[in-house]
Amino acid sequence: MRSLIYIERLFNKIADVLGWLSSILFLLLLANVVYDVVMRYVFNDVSIAFQEMEWHLFSAVFLLGVPYAIKAGGHVRVDVFYERLSMKAQAIIDLLGTFIFLFPFCLLVAWYGIDFAKESFELGETSGDPGGLPYRWVIKAMIPLSFSFMAIAGCGLVLHSLNKLFNPHLMYAKSSDAKE
Repeated sequence: MRSLIYIERLFNKIADVLGWLSSILFLLLLANVVYDVVMRYVFNDVSIAFQEMEWHLFSAVFLLGVPYAIKAGGHVRVDVFYERLSMKAQAIIDLLGTFIFLFPFCLLVAWYGIDFAKESFELGETSGDPGGLPYRWVIKAMIPLSFSFMAIAGCGLVLHSLNKLFNPHLMYAKSSDAKE
């Protein structure tokens, strides 16, 4: 049963890398916004490309940050009730929520998002504004990619829940290993 913990750690590493990438993109977003504001209000110069880059970066930060939130337990649930439940009840709720809600939704969006991005690529879609960003398909491709990563983070959540159910004694050892 220790192998479940090792496999869970592998899924968690993927989510950690995505969280790190999301934080780096957030810093780039911050720099982009500062540059855009300074250029607009100090030099009276507006760049459509930099304005569009803001929402592209924001989208990437959000889409790549959600798998990390799933791994870290920062996703939406009713914590008032959840935290008062036993570890086994929490694991069962997480398993049911993952299989009933998370996986179907992620796989549905990822599946249909591929055609959405593919069509944008085939059309050579660009910004509708003069001076805007080309290659609109890149940000549209983030949608199926990120929802696939959310499903992968969901696999980590399933393994975590199974470990809570079947290896509760190893779960404490795992958390104490992380502190060292």
